[in-house]
Amino acid sequence: MFYRENGQFKTSYRADSQIFPIRQDQIAIALLLLIAFVLVPLFASEYLFRAILIPFLILSLAALGLNVLVGYCGQISLGTGAFMAVGAYAAYNFHVRIEGMPLIASLLLGGLCATVVGVLFGIPSLRIKGLYLAVATLAAQFFCDWAFLRIKWFTHDSPSGNVSVSGLQIMAYSIESPVQKYLFCLSFVALFALLTKNLVRSAIGREWMAMRDMDVAAAVIGIRPVYAKLSAFAVSSFIVGVAGGLWGFVHLSSWEPAAFSIDRSFQLLFMVIIGGLGSVMGSFFGAAFIIILPIVLAQIPHWFGLPIQTETASHLEFMIFGALIVFFLIVEPHGIARLWSTAKEKLRLWPFPH
Repeated sequence: MFYRENGQFKTSYRADSQIFPIRQDQIAIALLLLIAFVLVPLFASEYLFRAILIPFLILSLAALGLNVLVGYCGQISLGTGAFMAVGAYAAYNFHVRIEGMPLIASLLLGGLCATVVGVLFGIPSLRIKGLYLAVATLAAQFFCDWAFLRIKWFTHDSPSGNVSVSGLQIMAYSIESPVQKYLFCLSFVALFALLTKNLVRSAIGREWMAMRDMDVAAAVIGIRPVYAKLSAFAVSSFIVGVAGGLWGFVHLSSWEPAAFSIDRSFQLLFMVIIGGLGSVMGSFFGAAFIIILPIVLAQIPHWFGLPIQTETASHLEFMIFGALIVFFLIVEPHGIARLWSTAKEKLRLWPFPH
């Protein structure tokens, strides 16, 4: 079949340990990037950019950051929305208070501020874990919600707590049209996905996974829990903070603390669980599932011409969506990424029995 590595011999350790050792995977990723960077901007509609593609990319980036912490290091977090808020408001303050601050620098500095807050709230992970750690990170959500609502300095003395940005530019190039915003977000997502994939394959990534599988045994063989856990919080918070800056600057343009509420934290956690824990690809699968499925469910009554009121359709959408999540977790608790890897293994052996 077409998905076989027969004849693809590796003559060096570098060739054998590359990210995509199978040539078919390399071709598939190259085609996917070609479609995303070239064909989608040419043929997609404005609605598709604003309602689906841009939110999908930004939430995929946030889910990727959360997957580093939950999927690879095994530390449960319910404060992802708070770290997104820190990244968004910090980037906003850098952007409006420092004249001439480049947009990319503002977003990266916002990510660094989220890193500091993430490490601060990750310190309890050195003594507690599981549901107790989830409650500790939940405190970050409530604290950040209170801070951005009550402390006017964070919102540049805005009386309503609402902030807005406009006239986004990169080196004198304006980023105003949906296509430009899409390409800007896509560049960030592609770069961070590549960096994360390399990071989880490195020594620190193996330390994270050892800490996830059995922290006592990891400490016995010389892995320092302080370094492993706090570095996971730092990397995760940085990625999530950059995603929060993109969510505020690129997708919303005008936002308030409610945009990063606890609902956002649960949404991202569902993305990681459904997509697949400990999988870079699973972050994208989970984001696609969470974003696209409600849109499809909302359109089904119109496709069949069913006379359903808007309020009833909204309630049915939530009920069906929740039932599908529960059903999917029962059928495949390891996420969509596991189904994807299983399908690839079957293709490698077909038509012979697995």
